[in-house]
Amino acid sequence: MTVWKTSRRNFLAHKGRMALSAVAVLLSVAFVCGTLVFTDTMNTTFDKLFAATSADVTVSPKAAADADDFPENGKPEALPASVVAEIAGVDGVRKAEGAVVSMAVTLVDSHDKNLGSDTGAPTIAGNWTDNDLRSMEITSGHAPRGPTEAMIDADTAEKHHLKLGDEVRTISVTGDIRARISGIAAFTVTNPGAAVVYLDTATAQRKLLGASDVFSHISVTAGPGVSDAELKKSVAAALGDPAAYKLQTQKEAAASNKDSMGSFLDVMKYAMLGFAGIAFLVGIFLIVNTFSMLVAQRTREIGLMRAIGSSRKQVNRSVLVEAVLLGVVGSVLGVAAGIGLAVGLMKLMGAIGMELSTRDLTIAWTTPAIGLALGIVVTVLAAYVPARRAGKVSPMAALRDAGTPADTRSGWIRAVLGLVLTGAGAAALWATTRADEASEGSLYLGLGVVLTLIGFIVIGPLLAGGVVRVLGLVVLRLFGPVGRLAERNALRNPRRTGATGAALMIGLALVACLSVVGSSMVASATDELDKSVGTDFIVQSNTGQLIVPQAAEAIKKVPGIEHVTDYKVLAAKLTNPDGSTVDEHVTAADPTYPQDLRRTTVAGDLAKAYGENAMSVGSDYAALHKIEAGDEITVAFKAGGTVKLKVAAITSDDTTVDQGAMYINTTTAERYVPADRMPTNMIMFATAQDGKEKEAYAALKSELAAYPQYKVQNQADFKEDLKDQVGQLLNIVYGLLALAIVVAVLGVVNTLALSVVERTREIGLMRAIGLSRRQLRRMIRLESVVIALFGALLGLGLGMGWGTSAQKLLALEGLGVLEIPWPTIITVFVASAFVGLFAALVPAFRAGRMNVLNAIATDG
Repeated sequence: MTVWKTSRRNFLAHKGRMALSAVAVLLSVAFVCGTLVFTDTMNTTFDKLFAATSADVTVSPKAAADADDFPENGKPEALPASVVAEIAGVDGVRKAEGAVVSMAVTLVDSHDKNLGSDTGAPTIAGNWTDNDLRSMEITSGHAPRGPTEAMIDADTAEKHHLKLGDEVRTISVTGDIRARISGIAAFTVTNPGAAVVYLDTATAQRKLLGASDVFSHISVTAGPGVSDAELKKSVAAALGDPAAYKLQTQKEAAASNKDSMGSFLDVMKYAMLGFAGIAFLVGIFLIVNTFSMLVAQRTREIGLMRAIGSSRKQVNRSVLVEAVLLGVVGSVLGVAAGIGLAVGLMKLMGAIGMELSTRDLTIAWTTPAIGLALGIVVTVLAAYVPARRAGKVSPMAALRDAGTPADTRSGWIRAVLGLVLTGAGAAALWATTRADEASEGSLYLGLGVVLTLIGFIVIGPLLAGGVVRVLGLVVLRLFGPVGRLAERNALRNPRRTGATGAALMIGLALVACLSVVGSSMVASATDELDKSVGTDFIVQSNTGQLIVPQAAEAIKKVPGIEHVTDYKVLAAKLTNPDGSTVDEHVTAADPTYPQDLRRTTVAGDLAKAYGENAMSVGSDYAALHKIEAGDEITVAFKAGGTVKLKVAAITSDDTTVDQGAMYINTTTAERYVPADRMPTNMIMFATAQDGKEKEAYAALKSELAAYPQYKVQNQADFKEDLKDQVGQLLNIVYGLLALAIVVAVLGVVNTLALSVVERTREIGLMRAIGLSRRQLRRMIRLESVVIALFGALLGLGLGMGWGTSAQKLLALEGLGVLEIPWPTIITVFVASAFVGLFAALVPAFRAGRMNVLNAIATDG
């Protein structure tokens, strides 16, 4: 009989036992393929959007090339309107249109409800031009014809149940724009979630750019037979001054926009692939266990094959071919499931506000190729050791019962290797806690995590013997003889128990580590806030929107407020005493700011930093550039002039709030930066009069109700918001880790199911001498519980070690409080017992249904 026929026969004969391993492969491959399809679809969506919205050539101010979505003063850089006519006369130009676009706006309805996206997508305001017809079409009404009309996109209208004639308000730095909806325009390509409002050109210029004779960019359309590159060259020649303008073809503009999105998409892609890798790692244990147990159960069969002439290589190859079959089946199903997962993720994103159309579903040929390759290679690698073990079975094994003595204990070499790796990893983690710099400590931490993880995996069988005995004393002995039987079953094969527990250990170790890090971050930040924040109220936007002047004035008029502090950030080029030149941001604040945020001063007097032509710098910056109190720094403001400022104070950077900030008085900034270029507030602080905190808090919220983009928070609110943000991030990570834990649970199920088959005769004999079905099922459930608790103990212990070491690195960044989230750790440990009970349901039920006589008659 050929190797292929033998492998196929064995695979089909044990298809039930292979099913759970196939599910593990399926889930892992599905996660990889789903991630690739999802991110490729997002790329396609944005590629189409950027290509459709970009003109043949776009001309914009050179200064806007590096500008953020929210410019410092809330008004985008602009070009003179006269440039439109100049470009329109260039040979090869069919049309030139002045366009206004700003993302430093907020759109609200008549009830002051924010109409913008909740997912971080921008709100875009501008004028309607012919270039917009590339990506949008008016589906009802008409484009705005005056200052009292506005047109919005169809997605926003549908989401917020808006119709023609409804009032909307666009909030910008120059004032509020109240208008009624005159038209609704639908995207002809997928809109990932941005809210768009169009105003008439004159209103857009005046209210968004602050002047009536400027545009934020010019859209140039090529004439017949003129390429975009030729058009760009002609326009550049006509404009003459390359330092004043930035010209981009359609491809260049689309590529530039894509680059700004690329980093976000890459982070998301590789993070999700990282979790898929964890699932693959856990799946390896499941596959190794499956093939190890199948080989052990087929010892006599393999011995007979050797006796009738099969070579070691043929037996080895036969097991590997079974692994290939398993990998192919699991991977093919995984690729299909991955596409379904990607569609599900798109629907989920749609539910939270980011629209992705299945019309743009992108399945590159590399996606199924990667999925199949990964699934098959990982499965074959996982089956390699069991296959080698099968090849070593001698013909004399045909005369023995199933199983081999070698299966019952782990070797001394493995134990010593595991101890060495674990010890080396522990040493690396200890070195992490002693590191003086985060970069150095990160290397030690990564090394320590890898070595301790591998060490625990290798030493798992040795640990199983001791830990399971302790768990047996605490948990299993309560159940009398049945509990002792469950303990002995778990100890019967330490290698199997160790591998099964290790699969669960990996996921729970990461859960415990991240829980410790997250709790420590919140505790450290809370402690820092208690020590340093003296203000009563903080006003800011979670989306990065600057505080518009009208909102700032409303804050300053609130009764019961003792003082309000402005906080602006200005881009500047600093020339230090050592001759170095650095691009930095300088914080302009009122002299009351040291009361709102208490900073430790290591040299000089912080109050004097708010004096005339004075400033402060952070201790790290001062050490790097050898700056001392009294030195002068030349500050060239990006939006204004140049001045020499005296360093009046050096503040400690041993903090998490405003770390590295350089302070000047707001009046100093106003002296050297023109009023129309002066940044608006990034954040504002307000302190109530004694005894009027509640009244001032309510009044602040009431005054800012018309500006829903801003949040008014007291210190308790701020701490709770920080806790919620960290909690939401951890919940996302836990959700992704759930895949690895699901695969680990499948491993427990598979181990128990194959263990029941392996012990069929033994189970029959126990039933024959009086063990009831209920007792048998309880025995299997208890065995599963102790294996799950074993994995949980290893994982939680390992994870807390990782988390504690990681917190020491955070301490170097000012997060010095270590907090172990014991409620979370205990909950996870207890939940692991229920995971064990759940995993044992099917194996225990099948064991209880066995026919006693047939079980006794089973051959091995």
